[in-house]
Amino acid sequence: MRIAIVGGGIGGLALALGLHQQGIACDVYEQAPALKELGVGITLLPHAMRELAALGLQPQLEPQGIENLESVFFNRWGQFVYREARGRHAGYAFPELGMHRGKLHTTMARAATERLGAQAIHLDHRCVAVSQDAQQVTLSFVNAKGQALAPVQADIVIACDGVNSAVRRQFYPQEQVAFGGINTWRGVSVHKPILTGRSYLRIGTVDTGKIVIYPIVDNVDGQGNQLINWTTEIRQPQRGMNDWNRPGRMEDFLPIYQDWTFDWLDVPQLIRQSREILEYPMVDKDPVAAWTFGRVTFLGDAAHPMYPRGSNGSAQALLDAAALSRLLARGGDAPAALKEYEALRLPATAKVVETNRTVPPDFIIMKADELSGGKPFPGTIDDLISPQELARISEHYKQVAGFALEKK
Repeated sequence: MRIAIVGGGIGGLALALGLHQQGIACDVYEQAPALKELGVGITLLPHAMRELAALGLQPQLEPQGIENLESVFFNRWGQFVYREARGRHAGYAFPELGMHRGKLHTTMARAATERLGAQAIHLDHRCVAVSQDAQQVTLSFVNAKGQALAPVQADIVIACDGVNSAVRRQFYPQEQVAFGGINTWRGVSVHKPILTGRSYLRIGTVDTGKIVIYPIVDNVDGQGNQLINWTTEIRQPQRGMNDWNRPGRMEDFLPIYQDWTFDWLDVPQLIRQSREILEYPMVDKDPVAAWTFGRVTFLGDAAHPMYPRGSNGSAQALLDAAALSRLLARGGDAPAALKEYEALRLPATAKVVETNRTVPPDFIIMKADELSGGKPFPGTIDDLISPQELARISEHYKQVAGFALEKK
C-alpha cells in the first residue's frame, strides 16, 4: 500500500512514525525547503506525552523541556483564584511538559528520518492539487520557486497540511477561517523562575486582557534564569484580524498590560524582555460533516482547526495519528479504514473545537470575574466560589479534551 502524507508537522510526523511502528511504509511531503526550529513554546499534556512515549520519543523529549508541577489561575489584579497539580504530580502516568515547539518538531523529524530513511521525507514539496479515481490518488506539487514537480501516485492520502490545508480546500473550496475578534501575541523572554519555576500560569480573561505564561528551558543563560514562553489574548471586535506574516509590535498590545505589576511578577517587564514577538489571529473553523473523501482524509489542524487554548491542537493531532495508524495496521480495505477513523475522531474533536470557543480552561477566571462584578474581590476567592466548584469546571474541560484522570 502506497501512503502519502501531505505535511511534515507534528501530526504528519507522528502518523509516519506510527505507521512505521506498525510495519507500514509511507512517504511524507513537506512544503518547507528545510526543517528549522521555528515557533515558540508548546505544552504537551499527559495524553499527548502518552502517544509520544508510545513512539519511543519520551526519553529524548523530557530533557529538552520543563515538567510542569502545577497550573495556577489569577485575575488581572494578580489575585489568586485556583491551583491544581499537573501531570505526574496529579497522578498521571505521564508528565505534562513545556518545551520549545521547534525542539519537539526537530526531535520528531530526526526520528522519522532515521527510521523511515531520508528517501521517505520529501522537502520543498507544496501540494497544489489532488485527483483520484477508484484505484489511486494523484498529487500535484510545486517547489518554493513555483516550478512543477513530478506528480505522485498513492493508494491513500492523509492531509496533515495545517489550518490552511490545500487538500481540504479542494473539498471545501468556499470555506474560510472563523475569526471571533480575538488577536494574540506571543514571545519568549529570559527571566528568573516565576513562583515554583515549574508553574503554568493563566492571568486575566480574553475580554479584559489575558496572558498565559510557562517556562520552556531551565538555566538558559547559566545564571539560573529560564526561557519563559508567554501568550497574550485580547478581544478587540473593533479591530480586524491581525497579520499572520509579520513580527508583532509591542505597542499594539502592551498598553493593556501596563498596570499588571504584582508582588510576584511584573508582567510588562516580562513582555519587554522578549527576544522576539509574533502575532497571530485567534482563528478556527466550524466542524464539518466529513473528513474522508474516497481515498483522501484529513488529520490534525487540517481536520479540526481549533483555538490554541488548553494545549490541545498538538494533542488532538497526536491522538488522530495514533488512531489512524492502528486502523490501517489491521489491513483490509484502506478507504473503509479512513471512514472508520473519521467516525472515531471527528465527533470527539468537534467537541474540543466548541469547548475551546466557549468554555476554555481559563473559564475559571471568567467565572471569578463574573462573581466579583469585574472588580478586585475582598478577602479570598473562597468567599465567592468553592474550590470544589472550580475543580468541577477544570474537570469538565479535561473530560472533553480526553485527558481526565481515570478514577481507580
